[in-house]
Amino acid sequence: MREKLTALGQALGEVIRGKDDIIELLLVALAAEGSVLLHDVPGVGKTTLAKSLAACLNANFRRIQFTPDLLPTDIIGSGIYNPKDGELRFRKGPIFANIVLADEINRASPRTQSALLEAMSERQISADGVTYPLPSPFIVLATENPIEYQGTYSLPEAQLDRFALHLVLGYPPAPAELQLLLDRLHGDPSQALRPIFSCEEVVTMQSQVRQVKMDGTVVAYVLELVNRTRADKRVALGASPRAGLTLCRCAQAEAYRSGRTFVLPDDVKRLAVPVLAHRLVLDNQTKYAGISNTEIITDILDKCPVPK
Repeated sequence: MREKLTALGQALGEVIRGKDDIIELLLVALAAEGSVLLHDVPGVGKTTLAKSLAACLNANFRRIQFTPDLLPTDIIGSGIYNPKDGELRFRKGPIFANIVLADEINRASPRTQSALLEAMSERQISADGVTYPLPSPFIVLATENPIEYQGTYSLPEAQLDRFALHLVLGYPPAPAELQLLLDRLHGDPSQALRPIFSCEEVVTMQSQVRQVKMDGTVVAYVLELVNRTRADKRVALGASPRAGLTLCRCAQAEAYRSGRTFVLPDDVKRLAVPVLAHRLVLDNQTKYAGISNTEIITDILDKCPVPK
């Protein structure tokens, strides 16, 4: 499974040039059963990355284009009246897929965004008093545009807390962007992608990740980082217990991806910013001072003693 995970990263690297670190984090999210929020300006490859990952997995893929008029039933499904027996039958929505691309998620209303909460945290959907399990594996890849504010809605804290990782792609380095232009002169490299993983193999890999050992001192290190976000005077709302659980699971996935059966403190340090930063709510004075969530997590990492 780990060799296939490496091959998956190489295949994605042929499409998304110069973003090996982002691809590695995306693989960590896949192995850790976590959803990902891709946040950046238009045209840097957010949607392409999500579609390329789906192409490399022999899994059911659905894309939902979020718009202001999108309703929760457009995502989870609704009851359809059957005139033959006079009963309502539930018609499943696009959320019933292995990989769901929520494109421009901040364009939908908070009511529609909340339709994803149960799916992302409990892997199930409730409708008309009936609970429907979602297929396994299940991952939500959401994209968000930080530039356009007209017609958009900020993601609530409850929604952000359910994303395991928050990734910012950024512009590729000049040599990588040149290679990207050359790659697409005569075609689209993503069209050549072929499935590397089956759904059963992904589930097997995720179960193997849960067997990666994590020493108690490293777990205590995670808890200390989480507690320091809550005690920081610049933070109005610190990281939740879910954030600590997610950081532990992602650290296990990072160790697994690196070929180890145990977690190192360096795994936690690498993942602290993408796992914790987007979950913090800063106070107004800190916002006006221009201090970012990333800077606060980095400052906490620098001051927190690392277990030996």
